[in-house]
Amino acid sequence: MKRNDLLHWMDTLLEPERFRDYAPNGLQVEGRDTIRRVVTGVTASQALIDEAIRRDADAILVHHGYFWKGEDARLIGLKQRRLKSLLLNDINLLAYHLPLDAHPDVGNNAMLARVLGLSEQGRATEMGLLCHGKLEQARPAGEWCATIGTVLQRPPLLLGNPDKLIRKVAWCTGGAQGYFEEAIRLGVDAFITGEASEQNHHMAYESDVVFISAGHHATERYGIQALGTRLADETGIDVQFVEVFNPV
Repeated sequence: MKRNDLLHWMDTLLEPERFRDYAPNGLQVEGRDTIRRVVTGVTASQALIDEAIRRDADAILVHHGYFWKGEDARLIGLKQRRLKSLLLNDINLLAYHLPLDAHPDVGNNAMLARVLGLSEQGRATEMGLLCHGKLEQARPAGEWCATIGTVLQRPPLLLGNPDKLIRKVAWCTGGAQGYFEEAIRLGVDAFITGEASEQNHHMAYESDVVFISAGHHATERYGIQALGTRLADETGIDVQFVEVFNPV
């Protein structure tokens, strides 16, 4: 598969032009023109690059790539080492951030709902990143939080009343703790995201809405896998997901 054909396939599915993002979506580092094998992962870390090299990949496809707004533009330190590894091995790097969070079928939010048994009923915020819906059966927050930990293979942090009965839920994967106030306005019983901030503790108790921090990496490992599966099924290209441990 030619690189431009792969990019066209990705852009058609994910529609990155619809999003005001914090980093460029699509091709971030140009490598060889022909793509036979793609390694996918959550973040373009050195560990993922090293594994892609070992597997003789032509491209790496991730959710968290490079060149974030406000970051140091100099090619020094770990940034230089990562880019040097990609360029010396002629490996393409493709990254899709908010478009992968928001996609209704293979997106991080859609896939988190699937693995946690949530039925989506709507989306809020300008770019549709805050989902809301419900559990099939109401459960005490502490009990459900333990189940989330088992499913995501990472102990979540619960802020608020562990005995509160949870039925209505809002969620947004990754570092979306800033959406908690909007989730509260939706009238939900609980909000799930990847990370927590200091003020979320007080907001949870004062609003009587449970806040669950289930891990940035843990909540965002499913979208990239679903995207890779769709890519393999529709194009026949060899796609291999690599899990690089991250407890955050």
